[in-house]
Amino acid sequence: MRADSSTSKYKIAAQPRLLDQVRIVMRTGHYSNRTEKAYISWIKRFILFHNKRHPKEMGDEEIKSFINNLATNHRVSSSTQNQALQAILFLYKQIMKKDVGWIEDIKFAHRKKHLPVVLTKDEVIKIFENLNGVSLLISKLIYGSGTRLNECLSLRVKDVDLELKTITVRDGKGEKDRLTVLPDKLIAELKAHINKVRNLYKKDIERKNIEVPLPYALAKKYPNASKELAWHYLFPAKSLVYNKEEKKYYRVHLHPSTFQKEFKNAVRKSDVTKQASPHTLRHSFATHLLQNGYDIRTVQELLGHNSVKTTMIYTHVLNRGIGVRSPLD
Repeated sequence: MRADSSTSKYKIAAQPRLLDQVRIVMRTGHYSNRTEKAYISWIKRFILFHNKRHPKEMGDEEIKSFINNLATNHRVSSSTQNQALQAILFLYKQIMKKDVGWIEDIKFAHRKKHLPVVLTKDEVIKIFENLNGVSLLISKLIYGSGTRLNECLSLRVKDVDLELKTITVRDGKGEKDRLTVLPDKLIAELKAHINKVRNLYKKDIERKNIEVPLPYALAKKYPNASKELAWHYLFPAKSLVYNKEEKKYYRVHLHPSTFQKEFKNAVRKSDVTKQASPHTLRHSFATHLLQNGYDIRTVQELLGHNSVKTTMIYTHVLNRGIGVRSPLD
């Protein structure tokens, strides 16, 4: 008598849900957390837009109507529209293994060229005067090294070389590593700060069951690395995160929103009228280096840009109004 399939000891594992499949493939491909969240969000919106129909029942016409709706009714930027399209194409090509081909008649949003907001050196000082503690140190480090906010907050103790005066940015945009400059003025402050981080690390070790998260599969390759000071975040969060599955507490880095709120308040108090954000410090770093006579290739390397064309935007900022005298003058 043949055994019933439901009682057979050989059971076929259930296939993960669609969005879980997306997460698995993206994590295997080392996509960033921000890209993963963005793609998941767009795929959800795509499905909801078509009244929760399964993507396997849809094709290029449904994709076109969704993307066109973003441009005509929601007036999203061209970069946002392109991200939505890439997320849906990722779903079809990488997860469903379905080639939707060339999608015609897409109404692409008009790409606007915006010049970056750049602070003067006096404006940078005014903002710094309204910051203190760790927030001030992070601001100085972003302006002094040209790192992005997430790159700065993701720094580990081992990534700061006080002797060579360099900062190693790991897994920056495009999953690239790069070296950038560590300002001389920050060496003493960073030494004092690292001592505070060391004291926090010692307390975590004494309490046990507290580690720092490691990227990729390093936790398996180096099982003790998560308990070493070198891997501790340079800007650790005050509170711990508990992982129910592993039954461990993790010391993660400071959340970007915590710093962004303090920086926004500092801008308001300083009476700087420009729409300044933490990323404005990176723009100011690049522009001020070019003002000081450094060549654009050097600035490109420090910023981690793939193309020098991206870095060229700062030369446009420098050239605004140069050589033109107003008739009023």
